[in-house]
Amino acid sequence: MKKNIYVGMITILLVTLITTTSEAAERKKWGIGVIAGQPSGFTLKYMLNDISAIDAGVGWSTSGDDEFSAYGDYLYHIYDLFGAAKGQLPLYFGAGLSYTKRDTRDDKFGVRIPIGVEYLFKKVPLGAFVEVVPVLNVTPDTDFDMQGGIGIRFFF
Repeated sequence: MKKNIYVGMITILLVTLITTTSEAAERKKWGIGVIAGQPSGFTLKYMLNDISAIDAGVGWSTSGDDEFSAYGDYLYHIYDLFGAAKGQLPLYFGAGLSYTKRDTRDDKFGVRIPIGVEYLFKKVPLGAFVEVVPVLNVTPDTDFDMQGGIGIRFFF
């Protein structure tokens, strides 16, 4: 079932790419896409202004455990740190919350510190990103996890 969801999401993104003719210089506020990593699933981003955003996602564990995760982050973007010949390549970082529902053990609740880069294409409304996310779990025990992955979002 997970593979069908991923194939459907990628198909929607590709069809949208093929039919998009607008210049993406004026960035749109909403981004929706997929992320592969820990967790793997869907991602949503809303740009509050040019430098700050709210990011959220839901996904499943890739480690074989029956885990469902949800997260929400506030992100701050720095655009002039890295140069890109075409498009933009902002560094972003922020803070957020994470919840993981586990079937065989106690659920986890934690604080996320996402750090990543996102390549914003010039001619199409897409952003490809990679991020690492240290997580300080506060329940059921205080410990550290590592989340993150690579993904792509369509902006509209």
